Amino acid sequence: MTGSTTGPKDGSPTDPEVLRTRAQSALLAARERTALLTSCVEDDELTAQHSPLMSPLVWDLAHIGNQEEQWLLRAVGGRAALRPEIDSLYDAFEHPRAARPSLPLLAPDEARRYASDVRGRALDLLESAPFHGSPLTDAGFAFGMIAQHEQQHDETMLITHQLRAGAPALTAPDPEPAPPFPGPSEVLVPGGPFMMGTSAEPWALDNERPAHRRLVPPYFIDTTPVTNAAYQRFIDDGGYDEPRWWHERGWEAVRRGKLTAPLFWRREAGQWLRRRFGALEPVPADEPVLHVSWYEADAYARWAGRRLPTEAEWEKAARHHPGEDRSLRYPWGDADPTPERANLGQRHLRPAPAGSYPLGASPLGVRQLIGDVWEWTASDFLPYPGFVAFPYREYSEVFFGGDYKVLRGGAFSVDAVACRGTFRNWDHPVRRQIFSGFRTARDVTAAETAEGAL
Repeated sequence: MTGSTTGPKDGSPTDPEVLRTRAQSALLAARERTALLTSCVEDDELTAQHSPLMSPLVWDLAHIGNQEEQWLLRAVGGRAALRPEIDSLYDAFEHPRAARPSLPLLAPDEARRYASDVRGRALDLLESAPFHGSPLTDAGFAFGMIAQHEQQHDETMLITHQLRAGAPALTAPDPEPAPPFPGPSEVLVPGGPFMMGTSAEPWALDNERPAHRRLVPPYFIDTTPVTNAAYQRFIDDGGYDEPRWWHERGWEAVRRGKLTAPLFWRREAGQWLRRRFGALEPVPADEPVLHVSWYEADAYARWAGRRLPTEAEWEKAARHHPGEDRSLRYPWGDADPTPERANLGQRHLRPAPAGSYPLGASPLGVRQLIGDVWEWTASDFLPYPGFVAFPYREYSEVFFGGDYKVLRGGAFSVDAVACRGTFRNWDHPVRRQIFSGFRTARDVTAAETAEGAL
């Protein structure tokens, strides 16, 4: 690609031309995935609402195009609006998901044409757009933001595919079997300060910023996410029948919903089965548990005599390199994700077995911190010290507070452009349709401290 820009041109990750090429690749990859998710079903499936928790797929498709038009063509390029009359239809804050089917939405073919027209103009703009001069254009931030936005909606559409009834519409190869994993089952993370968040990642979003020093006491954290087999032991021990394990609101959700297992599980002839993208299969014992709420994760941890890690503990386990005393971009280092390091990008339609991806382990040996399943943490979604909303309050700021819990690490459903060691996701603690799992932690005991465990 060519274009007019200032700044160093040295082939480094911050070289504007490197970022320009990266932005082009990210946008094209996102659109390829969007096309897959919206072309594998008939148009009537695109316009249907498969769950009141989700939008019709055709809404997501046009919303992707509309956001791209507003932020790239109008805000960056200064172009006149193509379809100003539809802005309100695709405003996520103006219309709740349950109400979107009743809106006069663009029909599937029209939505496709609109999104394609916007994309063609955006790619033309990318050729010459300055990558400097304002926070929106510095390092191509707006283009990276839009690529992440589309991939986030692709994940949302993948959730809709999981919720829809009927025959499977998507296929993907299964992950490779995990190599033998002897343990240990938990890893000690030494106490002390570390740098949390980022001020350097060019496409990091506002809630990841700024980098700041956090002091974390020593703790133990699970080496891998909690597996289906481990979670079944909680079920078999009457976990869903015992209120002492549950947060008060979680217990209300259990009673109200008559919950007995993770979402999509059912028991037949003495065997646990689950529905996965339209197919019914035995629950695989060695995979990380999936589709559990924060309340379920918290209850399991209490039952196991442990707890959920805080967000800071999760990030320290994922990013801190004790030997170099610095924070990495990813558990394995600063290099971008590869298929050998993490299960990302809908390459598979399920988590890999616990213990997979030894090349993706952290310096302390913690595995699968990136990819496979989103991991619930104990923390509420709150701003970092020095937080500044950018480029709009509705991305993060309006969600801060006690109504949302933080999830970290991404899942098999997440593309690498929208997943890094600092990336923060959040949702209501009752949510189960998302690709969520967890790992547990525990404090260092006085006896372990006396024995020199630190």
